[in-house]
Amino acid sequence: MASGDEKSSAAAAPASAGNGDSKGPGRPQKKGGFAGRQRANGKVDQGRAAWKRDGEQKRHRDDPWRNRKRAKINEDGESVSTEKTNPFSKEEIESEQRRPKRKVAVLIGYSGTGYKGMQVNGDEPTIERDLFRAFVAAGAISKANADDPKKSTLVRCARTDKGVHAAGNVISLKLIIEDEDIVEKINDALPEQIRIWGIQRTMNSFSCYQMCDSRWYEYLMPAYSLLPPHPDTYLGKKIDELAKEYGAEDALAQRMEDVKDFWSDLEEKEVKPILEKLEPQVRAEVIQRLHAGEDIKEHELEKPVKASEDAVAAGNQEEPKETSEEASAETKAKPKKRLPTAVDFALRDIKAAYVAAKRRYRVSEYRLKRLQEALSAYEGSHLFHNYTVQKSPTDPSARRHIKSFVVDPNPIVINNTQWLSLKVHGQSFMMHQIRKMVGLATLLVRCGSSLDRIPESYTKVRMAIPKAPGLGLLLERPVFEMYNRKADGHGREPIDFAQHEEKMKAFKDKHIYQRIFEVEEEENFFYSFFNQIDQFKMNHFLWVTAGGMKVAQLEQGDAKAAEQVDQELDDEDEDPEGGDG
Repeated sequence: MASGDEKSSAAAAPASAGNGDSKGPGRPQKKGGFAGRQRANGKVDQGRAAWKRDGEQKRHRDDPWRNRKRAKINEDGESVSTEKTNPFSKEEIESEQRRPKRKVAVLIGYSGTGYKGMQVNGDEPTIERDLFRAFVAAGAISKANADDPKKSTLVRCARTDKGVHAAGNVISLKLIIEDEDIVEKINDALPEQIRIWGIQRTMNSFSCYQMCDSRWYEYLMPAYSLLPPHPDTYLGKKIDELAKEYGAEDALAQRMEDVKDFWSDLEEKEVKPILEKLEPQVRAEVIQRLHAGEDIKEHELEKPVKASEDAVAAGNQEEPKETSEEASAETKAKPKKRLPTAVDFALRDIKAAYVAAKRRYRVSEYRLKRLQEALSAYEGSHLFHNYTVQKSPTDPSARRHIKSFVVDPNPIVINNTQWLSLKVHGQSFMMHQIRKMVGLATLLVRCGSSLDRIPESYTKVRMAIPKAPGLGLLLERPVFEMYNRKADGHGREPIDFAQHEEKMKAFKDKHIYQRIFEVEEEENFFYSFFNQIDQFKMNHFLWVTAGGMKVAQLEQGDAKAAEQVDQELDDEDEDPEGGDG
């Protein structure tokens, strides 16, 4: 008679050895479910029950990761609550009269200044947040659905980033539109920088994102963006140095002929008089710091109180005393500002002279023609992996089609600054793509570079391209040609901004163009952007020189190098999953 151990062994033997077990060879019996089968690689094909149990465990194991992915983060890096609470009480919701909802396209325009983009993000200030609140306030969305835009199937045609404007954009959703004055009611509940142009009934299957054929964007920039780097900056020196090394001096001189005297004339007429008034020691330090890549940080300087700049320059200004012995902990924690010196004042005056001279610049016909040649090189289907983030040359989604890219040959002058208008028409755009396209084309023109760099950027080479300031970008309008043809056959209106052209133009002039001009005049965004590029003491942007990509190769295998450069030049909050639309 066998012992208990022997019985156990005997009972287990058929399952492990596969000798006559009804489950089949190599299929050990598992408690509580169908037995698994041993594979040649040592893995086991699980039964249904075991597979279900493991699947549930894996799901819960990934919960922390999913929660982190879903978490919304504000500009301070803090988690933003996404819990949706209805602003109305249960009694208010139940007492509301039920009214029919219709699938519609809402034609909108907005100035992105002060907003953190288009897409709703918790309680962060976004265009969609204020739009949705206005729909609720106007009765276009029921109180029962006031806690979540998804309940109204809200979809945007083009997602615009932080600060980006739109003269025309479209959202599609279900709204209550029985009231004849519903557009006026919604606009009354909106701030002036967001407008509803019109609301149109659509087919129930309509999605403004999926049915958009293409999009028009406009980019505005001051004409002085095409001026070459100062010859004493890092980039200015490298352009001349590598032109000599690669035998491209004549080609460079020809491309710079129309601006060859700009800097020498400015130094003689504007800068020299400032330097001549300074003491020798102060003058020497000013000259040393002038093109060293340092900019005057006004927020680090204490404004002199009841003292002239001459007194400060002469060293007669005393340190201001504390006005209160019991300064708050917050005040103590702030970095102490220093008093401006004679060097600071001189650098400030010279910078003001540079800015004023650049604003007086009027672009030549030749330079505009070169810019157009560069923009035309973008037309067609190309791999734009270098014009966004987190895209490789083998990623099919990096291939985009540009229908046209045109600079208006008639610049306009606003507040003594000449502005250029660039309009691009494409099927869709990745995040930063338009700003990087403008950045590359502008740098090639201003640095007298070969335009061959553009087709080269479509190859597998990794190229660091800075994105031009977001201030100048605006969505003009989306296009729905295919849907409009289909809608006509179903008795629906075409989605067309032409009928709102007059209102849109007035809005653009007041709330978009004027804001762009005013912000640039006050903040000098474009001046600072190009100054940073010209003083960036690494090889990333030396592809603008005659050495091309030979002298601007990023480190081998460093796919994030270009993205890191962008972060150093621009500290905006970005969402790599988003895009210009």
